[in-house]
Amino acid sequence: VEIGSLGRARQVVGLKNGIDQDTAKRIVKDVKAGGFKKAQVQIQGDELRVTSPSRDELQEIIRFLKGNDYGVELMFGNYR
Repeated sequence: VEIGSLGRARQVVGLKNGIDQDTAKRIVKDVKAGGFKKAQVQIQGDELRVTSPSRDELQEIIRFLKGNDYGVELMFGNYR
């Protein structure tokens, strides 16, 4: 925390964009161990792609991942 002008406090925060490789591998391992039979997980750079023919299974995977703590904020999009 730094003291700014007029006595205001200022805090510098670093942001991460994407998932590091270790966290991605841990998520892949957890999804496979979670018993989701039809799901496939791919690491694409700093993102993960989870595919499944069943929309219900994708929603179960989202609930499963939200219940675990990976140290990063997970975002989900375009699931059909």
